[in-house]
Amino acid sequence: MIAKLLVVYLGLPAITAGAELNHRAAANPIRKVVTMLQMMQKKVEAEGAKETELFDKYMCYCKSSGGALAKSVADAKVKMPSVAADIDEAESKKVQLAEDVKQAQIDRDAAKSAIAEATGIREKDAAAFAAEKADSEVNLKAIAAAIVALEKGMSGSFLQSTSAASLRKIVVASQHLLDADRDDVLAFLSQKTGYAPQSGEIVGILKQMHETMSKALAEAIAAEKAANKGYEELMSAKTKEIDALTAAIEDKTVRIGEIGVQIVEMKEDLSDTELALMGDSKFLSDLEKNCATKEKEWAVVCKTRAEELSALADTIKLLNDDDALDLFKKTLPTPAASFLQMQVTASEVRSRALGFVRSIRQKRKAGRFQLDLISMALAGKKVSFDKVVKMIDEMVTLLKKEQVEDNHKKEYCTIQFDSLDDKKKGLERSISDLGAAISDAEGAIATLTTEIKALETGIVALDKAVAEATEQRKEEHADYKELMASDAAAKELLGLAKNRLNQFYNPKLHKPAPKRELSEEERITVNMGGTLAPTNAPGGIAGTGVEVFAQVAAHSQHRVAPPPPPEAVGAYQTKSEESTGVISMIDLLVKDLDKEMTEAEVTEKDAQADYEAMMKDSAEKRIADSKALEDKSATKADVEAKLLKLQEDQASTTKSLHATLKVIVQLHVECDWLLQYFDVRKEARADEIDSLLKAKAVLSGADYSLLQMTARSLRGHT
Repeated sequence: MIAKLLVVYLGLPAITAGAELNHRAAANPIRKVVTMLQMMQKKVEAEGAKETELFDKYMCYCKSSGGALAKSVADAKVKMPSVAADIDEAESKKVQLAEDVKQAQIDRDAAKSAIAEATGIREKDAAAFAAEKADSEVNLKAIAAAIVALEKGMSGSFLQSTSAASLRKIVVASQHLLDADRDDVLAFLSQKTGYAPQSGEIVGILKQMHETMSKALAEAIAAEKAANKGYEELMSAKTKEIDALTAAIEDKTVRIGEIGVQIVEMKEDLSDTELALMGDSKFLSDLEKNCATKEKEWAVVCKTRAEELSALADTIKLLNDDDALDLFKKTLPTPAASFLQMQVTASEVRSRALGFVRSIRQKRKAGRFQLDLISMALAGKKVSFDKVVKMIDEMVTLLKKEQVEDNHKKEYCTIQFDSLDDKKKGLERSISDLGAAISDAEGAIATLTTEIKALETGIVALDKAVAEATEQRKEEHADYKELMASDAAAKELLGLAKNRLNQFYNPKLHKPAPKRELSEEERITVNMGGTLAPTNAPGGIAGTGVEVFAQVAAHSQHRVAPPPPPEAVGAYQTKSEESTGVISMIDLLVKDLDKEMTEAEVTEKDAQADYEAMMKDSAEKRIADSKALEDKSATKADVEAKLLKLQEDQASTTKSLHATLKVIVQLHVECDWLLQYFDVRKEARADEIDSLLKAKAVLSGADYSLLQMTARSLRGHT
């Protein structure tokens, strides 16, 4: 045992000078052995302290990491059901919100329908009220005028006026008179030969009728105000309801989106937690197994170290004993020929160098054929140290070359990882930007599609409106021409009627018919005593020659015939006084026709101007809309082309990203092992070089060890 320890730990620097050999020969061999054993003892204890510190750190890691992992696993097992429950709750809430939004939309549509229906009814009632109010006000005004006229004693002139005819219509249609009162008023207005009430009685009836109608009008106005107020209150309530429902729809729609995002995040969290749980569980299992293995290995290491220290202590004690020292003094040879000094021979050098080489082989799991060659060379009986030194130099050169290659490889891997990571991040940003650009382009296309459709619909509607306006303008112009022709004919006919009345009642105002203008041929015939051919009877209305468009006649067929005049009784009497009133009425009618024709001309002019302005505006709008449609269609085509290019770029970039990720995976396969064990390999390689240099140093001192071979040979012969 001691001999083997001496052989192993004689790995001191090679003897390279004669003075060192002389010093070692003069030293006490036992003391040197004891000193070496003590050094070994200290080294083993130092290694033990270092390994104990490392083991304690490892066990601390086992406890801390194991506890953290166990807590992480427990937390994950608790978290997963909770997250799953949260997902179910969020999905249920999302479904409920969707149903609430749907119901709110239905309720809002119902409220809008109620508003539309109420608005239609209100407009209809308001129109009916306006018409009724206008009629009532006209009737009240007519009744008031009749009362004033009758109170002033103007019954005769009143009965000849148009107001009497209007009052007759009011009385006939009124629902506020008793039948007897209605008959009295009608009898008064008709002035029949039978009983006719006096104007005083009629005034009383009319005043009562005016009061009743005024009261009814006031009640109708109050009812209209109440209906308007109720309508406004309904509109306010429904508007508030619609606003509230709209706000609820918007709020719940936003919440649906937020809950959707939360559900996705929770599902991703659940998936990540499941993966983390699997990874932590496996890592915890491996950690427990490895820690248990390390504890067993540590027990063996501690036992072996204790045995080694015990052996060293026992050996030191044995060699340091006083009796042992006395014995060694008597038995051991002189220092000049001691056994230890004689071991510094070629065999010793070879053995020590071989020990260094084998120590390298023991540290390496995989061998090197160069080390095997060096070991075989040193183990041979006949060895050339120069050759072995050369092999060691080549081995050291190879190790340094490998270290340089590892350094270059590490630098390459680091640069590649950084470069590929930057490229990956750049591609991911590009994909994100392209995705945003694609979303913008798709939104723009959707917007342009809607705008194009709106423009196309608007152009169709504009064309339809132009066609309808043109047709309406034609009809209005035809009606205007028909009205002007009818009014002109009516004026001419009224003029003839007035002239005919003047011929009878006012001969001075009568205008004789214009003489017939003879043609040159007719004048020759008359001058020669001939007779002119009879002329055709004038046609037109009542043989007056006044004619109107067929449309007028057609319209007259549909007008309501006035009621027949009251039947006259008794002998005819000339009504000079009445004729004056009739002529005045004719003059009024002519003025009304003139006014109507003037208004019709202004209306026709304004309508034509409005139509021309509308046509101009419509043409400009159609040109603008067509240009906008063309521009938007071109823009849409450009955006679609851009979208296609963006999609192609996104696909290409995604492909590049996948290729980059694949390269990164391959680089990990190529570099991870080197980067992980770079320092270990570097340290091991440095140890190999150090051991090889020590072996070389031992071999380089082999020539000096041959000085002891003579002493060993002499001792062998004695």
